[in-house]
Amino acid sequence: MSKIAFLGLGQMGTPMAARLLRAGHHVTVWNRTPGRAAPFAQQGAVVAPSPAEAAADVDFAITMLATRDALEEVVLGEHGLAPGLGAGQILIDMSTVGPEAVTRVAARLPNGVSMVDAPVRGSAPQATEGTLDVFVGATDEDFERVRPILEVLGRVWHVGGPGSGAAMKLVVNLPLGAAIVALGEALALGESLALDRSLVLDVLADSPIGSSVKSKRANIESGHYPPNFKLRHAAKDLRLVTETADATGRGLRLAHATLTWLDEATKHGAADLDYSAVVAAIVGEKAST
Repeated sequence: MSKIAFLGLGQMGTPMAARLLRAGHHVTVWNRTPGRAAPFAQQGAVVAPSPAEAAADVDFAITMLATRDALEEVVLGEHGLAPGLGAGQILIDMSTVGPEAVTRVAARLPNGVSMVDAPVRGSAPQATEGTLDVFVGATDEDFERVRPILEVLGRVWHVGGPGSGAAMKLVVNLPLGAAIVALGEALALGESLALDRSLVLDVLADSPIGSSVKSKRANIESGHYPPNFKLRHAAKDLRLVTETADATGRGLRLAHATLTWLDEATKHGAADLDYSAVVAAIVGEKAST
């Protein structure tokens, strides 16, 4: 079994770290809010007081953080991971931060420390069940080292060299966001044409956006949007898509339109609801948890 430091015990990180611990790995955890780490001590994990101390004597350090700024602070900031890492250790970043941030952080790690980018597709239920899709950017040698760890968390895809995992996650996020916005606009159109919403959802369940309909129908029909994946994170992810595409000279109109709706829903108080609450914003309904 491996010695693993896991940093970032949010909605996704908590079940992921728990799976690694149950799989028999020696896990050290750290979280900015210490209270979220306390339950792990009762399960046999070590709770570190700082990222640097979490990195001591581990084989792998995993970060699962919300933003690029958070990643840079945790890895490169005062008492960050980087000073505690040494030759032969691997930093596995599972956050959704884009390839530019991964490259920037990797360049500032100590000599002999490798960085693997391995963001995931899926939300809290998949993290709990170990059925995430994990997109890995790594050298062949590093991939073989991290694969047994990541397979505890879900299906593992080696999509290319360093940075490729972060890039693939942006590609995956675009149709995910576009599908939920398309669902909202389809319902708004159906309403304007006096169609029965339940019937519209029945028909759309067998359409190209059927998976979004089936997974989010209960939210839409009840008006309650408990967060499996928070809307503010979806907006952040689509902003990464548009910024990265713009930087490469690709003007992605659908991505920009999707982000506009997500930002609109955020302004209407849905930031901490499930990302499917964008449907409520589009059709002009109130959303709640």
